[in-house]
Amino acid sequence: MIEVFPNLYVGSEHDERQTRGAPGWFIIHACKEPYHRQALGYSGRAASKDHPEYLIAHRPGRLILNLVDVDNVNYIGAELVDAALAAIHERIGLDKVLVHCNQGASRSPTIAFLYMVKHTDSFRGLTLEAALAAFKGLYPHYSPARGMADYVRINWARYAL
Repeated sequence: MIEVFPNLYVGSEHDERQTRGAPGWFIIHACKEPYHRQALGYSGRAASKDHPEYLIAHRPGRLILNLVDVDNVNYIGAELVDAALAAIHERIGLDKVLVHCNQGASRSPTIAFLYMVKHTDSFRGLTLEAALAAFKGLYPHYSPARGMADYVRINWARYAL
């Protein structure tokens, strides 16, 4: 787990287990397995698309995303990413925020990166390539899957206003 911005931490499933239940933490589970499945209690391939929490589940102290690490950017919804960014923005002044995925390499650091792009001056005025290089200096484990990398590239102008 690495603090990439004051009170914003990026990590893996292991890091989540270490902070689970600790006071002063808000957790964003940026992975379907096992967190979204457990929160909704489904056992098949996926939750019903009609379920009100099909994409995003809110629980006390946690936000749980139905987010998979895929190569096809079309399966990464802006609604998921934007909900995570809004939750970070809402909680970062109150708690430490851990954004994690299974390995801490793709989904969670991408969300933290986009939060920093949108809500801080950390990368203001930088090109996408320069901002990514600066972020990798903060979080060397960043290795996004093609879908997450494409999401950042396609949506860069939307977040880097």
